[in-house]
Amino acid sequence: MTSKLVRSTVLLSSILLLASCANMKKHGSGGGYGSDSDTVGGTPLPERQDGVNFMSDNVDKHQFPPVHFAYDSYAVSPDDESTLQSVAQFLQSNQNTIIIAGFTDERGTPEYNRALGESRAEAVRDYLVHHGADGGKLQTVSFGAEMPVDPASDEDAWAKNRRAEFGVVK
Repeated sequence: MTSKLVRSTVLLSSILLLASCANMKKHGSGGGYGSDSDTVGGTPLPERQDGVNFMSDNVDKHQFPPVHFAYDSYAVSPDDESTLQSVAQFLQSNQNTIIIAGFTDERGTPEYNRALGESRAEAVRDYLVHHGADGGKLQTVSFGAEMPVDPASDEDAWAKNRRAEFGVVK
């Protein structure tokens, strides 16, 4: 009886995991931006710069406002296109590297949130590359549910925490 219960639990867990992966792919496809590899539009991700990370003192995290995402989605919203156009224009006229950090709300497993945060950062990178930015000046990182803007556990807080932020390397 116990082994039958264990097998049923494992089977159900596997089905739920596959369904959530399929759901994430479905919700992320809006707008056509995002990546499933180490390239975006044929542009490889750049090498990480030594001594530079999103939390470094030589990274300005206040030059551009964050962009936000719907629940369980990495689709770029039309509401954020003006911000993204500003970032793309900045990259076209400056030599700076930008680190795009993806974040999620607290719901979901740490692994799922880290993957969703990375998909959000890559979707923003993809958008910027498709709008003239040099992909070699863009790096991505995911913090998942770490570092919430609002630590509350309600819809308003979750909406603020589902975001991608820009760090301009000085």
